[in-house]
Parts: sequence; C-alpha cells; structure tokens
Amino acid sequence: MTTFSYRILFIDDDENIRAMAHLLLEAQGYKVLTAADGFEGLAALKQSLPDVIISDLRMPNMNGFEFLSVVRRRFPHIPAIAISGEFSGLDVPESVLADAFFEKGQYSPKELFKKIIGLLEEVPARPRVGTPPKSAVWIPVNSHANYIAVTCPSCLRTFPVPLPLPAGVNTSQCDFCDTDVSFQITAEFGVRLS
Repeated sequence: MTTFSYRILFIDDDENIRAMAHLLLEAQGYKVLTAADGFEGLAALKQSLPDVIISDLRMPNMNGFEFLSVVRRRFPHIPAIAISGEFSGLDVPESVLADAFFEKGQYSPKELFKKIIGLLEEVPARPRVGTPPKSAVWIPVNSHANYIAVTCPSCLRTFPVPLPLPAGVNTSQCDFCDTDVSFQITAEFGVRLS
C-alpha cells in the first residue's frame, strides 16, 4: 500500500537555494516541483496543482508578489509561504497574499517543516468574496532602502512608495491600475494597514 505524497511547489530564482530546498523537502517525503520565477511557477501549476506553495518575493520576470496574487485569485484553497531576504517580519499581516512569511537566513528547516504541516492540516480560511482586502505593506530589511513596497488591493500588484513618509494615514496611487491605496505609518515606523 503506497501513501500519498503531498506536493510542494518551491519558487526561487537562486538555483542553489532551489536545489537545497528540493533535497530537504524530498527527504521529508514531499513530491517537489521547482521554478525559477513566477512564470515558471504558473507553468508548473498547469502540470499539477500543489498542496503548498513556497515562493521567494524578489525574482526577475514575474516576482513573488505578482505570482502569489494570481494564485490567491485563481487557487484560493492552496496555502502559500512567502520567503524573502529583502523584507523582515515575524508574522504575515492578514492582507498579505501568503499564509506565512519567513525571512531568508532567519529560520530553520525544522520551522519551515512545522509550518508546512500546519498548513496541510488546516487549510487557511480565505476572506469572503466581496470583502475588500487591505493593503499589504512590506518594509525592506536594508536600512538604506528609500522605499516601502505596497500591494494594491484592487489589482494585487506590488509597487514601491518612496520614503520618507509622515506618521499617520498615507495614500499612494497604484503604479499599475491608478487605485488610491491607503496605509498607516505609526510613530515608531511600524506600519498598520487601513
């Protein structure tokens, strides 16, 4: 009697990271597909839908922000984990188009495996259709960065907003669809979504 292997799609533009992830996840008993960017990820989705997606955020061609927005709209039942070395944070805001976030180099494989198991055991509930999502705001880890990245709740694309920004509610026009996107900067440069 054979047991069912869960499928994981791992997307990262770094070939070494893809190879290492493939080996580690396969050793845990998962069937692993890999892709170098969002376009390859979409092609992999046409072959076979995975049970979990793990995606880097900064990649050439189609980045992780854009890829995960397509996944969330077309396949809302597939849980996703975002990984990035450019952004920091322990938790993913409710509006981010991933169910978990790990900062590159700041987590162990054991933590990742635990999160995957958690997502497989309980598929995250999605907001009801018609509920306008909040804007996701990402703060680059690089302290010299002169921008934050904001995800538009209308077109689900991510665009940079130049710094500095005053504390309080800020609005910026989406670079792609011209929607006015609001978000709040707290006094200690924490970001709250509005």
